[in-house]
Amino acid sequence: MPRRLTLAAAQLGPIQRAEGREVAVGRMVRLMEIAHRRGAEVVVFPELALTTFFPRWYEEDLAAADQWFETAMPSNATAPLFEAARRYGIGFHLGYAEKTPEGRRFNTAIYVHPSGEVVLKYRKVHLPGHAEYAPTRHVQHLEKRYFEVGDLGFPVVRAPVGETQANIGMMICNDRRWPEAWRVLGLQQVELVMLGYNTPSLNMENRGFEAHHLRVFHSHLSIQAGCYQNACFAAGVAKAGVEDGHELFGHSIIVNPQGEIMAQATSWDDELIIADCDLSMCELGRGTIFNFAAHRRPEAYGRITGQVGSVAPPVWSPAHG
Repeated sequence: MPRRLTLAAAQLGPIQRAEGREVAVGRMVRLMEIAHRRGAEVVVFPELALTTFFPRWYEEDLAAADQWFETAMPSNATAPLFEAARRYGIGFHLGYAEKTPEGRRFNTAIYVHPSGEVVLKYRKVHLPGHAEYAPTRHVQHLEKRYFEVGDLGFPVVRAPVGETQANIGMMICNDRRWPEAWRVLGLQQVELVMLGYNTPSLNMENRGFEAHHLRVFHSHLSIQAGCYQNACFAAGVAKAGVEDGHELFGHSIIVNPQGEIMAQATSWDDELIIADCDLSMCELGRGTIFNFAAHRRPEAYGRITGQVGSVAPPVWSPAHG
């Protein structure tokens, strides 16, 4: 019997550094209203959805960056999102910068039930960028300065979504490029992956040229492959447009378990895309090609968890004798 979910990806246009949270929250509430009118049951917002992508700005004193972090969820600023969820009967995913009572800082996402209860929390594991100011870079990428590596792993929970139950998990931005992250979720029979991102249109590492179209292609490739190889749906949701003078490429998508893009954003502004997802589609891959119980061989995968950096292979030489 089909288990259907009407899923919305709520792309956000740029949020400028000078804009307060009330601006972003107001825009998100408006998107939730549109989602409700279009029959959506779950809305997925991007990574760090409440502010500009602040890791592009260097602060020598970490405390000077505290303005970008949330110390409570909901807060006074985010309460309208929780109220809209209750009003419209819609669950939502929100990415934000979290500062814990102990002073720890994480790049975090939560899934919130329409009742306003937080169902699942995830903290970003694969932090890109660098920790110190890099004078050779045109734009800084200081996630390693402002955030700790996530300490919650890759949790999956079975929870109410719309009128059904689904196994839900989350990723944030760079996590999508790591097949290990998808597989850990897949091993928990994830059916829906919610992930937000803020990805620039240019690779700022100064180590060669990566074309604009390949930036989008590589993002989509990662999500489509992850969905196919783990038999799940995903909503990959971006911030887009020119934010504080820096271009984010957008191209938010919803993908099905066969790796097909079901819906895609086509603007650099606030934009809602929707897809009707039949969660029973996850059963085909999970029961055939990617039947993990029948076909996985973890005894051959030791390098994946036992090694961090790559190592050169042995050099072949012809036999003597």
